[in-house]
Amino acid sequence: MAELNFYSGTMDCGKSTLALQMDHNHRARGRVGRVFTSHDRAGAATLSSRLGLAVPAIEVDDEFHFWQYTVDELTQGGRIDYFVCDEAQFYTSDQIDQLAKVTDELAIDVFAFGILTDFRTQLFSGSARLIELADHVHTLQVEALCWCGERATHNARTEDGIMVTEGDVIVVGDVDHELTPDEDDLVVGYEVLCRRHHRRRMTAASAKASALSPDVLPF
Repeated sequence: MAELNFYSGTMDCGKSTLALQMDHNHRARGRVGRVFTSHDRAGAATLSSRLGLAVPAIEVDDEFHFWQYTVDELTQGGRIDYFVCDEAQFYTSDQIDQLAKVTDELAIDVFAFGILTDFRTQLFSGSARLIELADHVHTLQVEALCWCGERATHNARTEDGIMVTEGDVIVVGDVDHELTPDEDDLVVGYEVLCRRHHRRRMTAASAKASALSPDVLPF
């Protein structure tokens, strides 16, 4: 029987790398699949990893309909054994329902990858629905680390290096961007933090600045 699987973790824990590996492994065994993504850091219609790997993908916007797409493909003689769905946290709840229907009614395996919570520590709607419907929910074993060395559990958004807790839920950025002195536009970035430092809004940059401040007590 086909299954709906959800692989979750914080940013920078290797979700997209695993998605690429999953697609490779299934193709290597003669299976035929489709790769989907949404708001990838590399641009539209691309599934990319921070390790530098990338493959073409089908971009999922709010209007995309998984069930209709699949039926159309099969009706036209196409073969589909599996779906790899990256950035699934950005999918709508209805789209997750469609993926469950594709799994149950058309016997297509679905491997979905995404983060659980946004920068406000609230569940993404796509991730919440996957938790409710998935046959298996897998927590990725590669742990991302906070700047302090503890396990990172929360995703923080920064604007010009300062952590923010309000704003649009979907804003594309990356954890690798470093500010340069000549940047005029607002720069959005992301950083993974442990819960303690997320609560304190203490990023790596602010921690470094505090350490250099003469007003900070040595304890």
